[in-house]
Amino acid sequence: MTTMRTPADYTLGLHELGEGCHAYLQPDGGWGWSNAGLIVADGRSLLVDTLFDLDLTAAMLDAMAPLTAGAPIDTVVNTHANGDHCYGNGEVTRRRPDVEIVASSATAHEMSEVPPAMLAALNSAPGEVGELFRSFFGEFHFDGVELVPPTRTFDGRLDLDVAGRTIELIEVGPAHTEGDTIVHVPDAHTVYTGDILFIGGTPIVWAGPLTNWIAACDLMLDLGVETVVPGHGPITDTAGIVAVRDYLAVVDEQAAAAHRAGVDAFDAARDIGRVLAGDDRFAGWGETGRIAVNVETVYRTLDPTHETPDVVEQFRRMAELERQ
Repeated sequence: MTTMRTPADYTLGLHELGEGCHAYLQPDGGWGWSNAGLIVADGRSLLVDTLFDLDLTAAMLDAMAPLTAGAPIDTVVNTHANGDHCYGNGEVTRRRPDVEIVASSATAHEMSEVPPAMLAALNSAPGEVGELFRSFFGEFHFDGVELVPPTRTFDGRLDLDVAGRTIELIEVGPAHTEGDTIVHVPDAHTVYTGDILFIGGTPIVWAGPLTNWIAACDLMLDLGVETVVPGHGPITDTAGIVAVRDYLAVVDEQAAAAHRAGVDAFDAARDIGRVLAGDDRFAGWGETGRIAVNVETVYRTLDPTHETPDVVEQFRRMAELERQ
């Protein structure tokens, strides 16, 4: 269901960015194949996000071991509550029981709403539901995963000191989820965006409003960053931020117009999907079916009484659009 992202430097594993910053990338960046980050200072390290299951997180930590042997991870930041950015917390705490896990208050609250056991049950469900969810998440192993929640929460902004380096946590949600956070490393002109950026893949707006996400893109552009590590997809620069902002602006405008005209949300998603497919700025992006969720979010923002389908139906609709 995905389109491959194929830049020459987009390969599985740890990538050095300079100034003690590193990105751990998981091609092809589609459903569940998320990125993480490592910021190394003098004798200490900060990990930005864990991965979707314990085995993937263990492989990542093993790849980081040459760097963390002399600078152990003592802080983990979860950028948001989706499992592909936090389900691996337990593998970190197994190795480092005293590690501090930091997230926004909204993220900490939302983590409890989709426990790993729920995804394990959906993946193993009989019939059409199980087939549907395995088509998205069948490569991941959720059995036995116990989510380890944050040990420290914040609202708005929080500056962390990592061996004399200031790391800025900036809450920009609700947008992708209820509590998105970006991690800014000012002295390296680098930002780790979590799922505020999907590069080469279609953003999915579970929470919204889209205007919050657009504002988050504008905020990142104002930071003066040069290196941008997205939640999914290859490393980028400010051009990647602009592309996501432009996509969201188009969807917000088109969906609002459809809502005013009384068009059914799923019908509007089909129509807007065709518009996006013809726009060179978004050509070749994967996971195009996510437009169904994005239009629902616009409709719900404009009319709080709008009833969005349950999560199973939303995944069914995304799969249907991608088959067309």
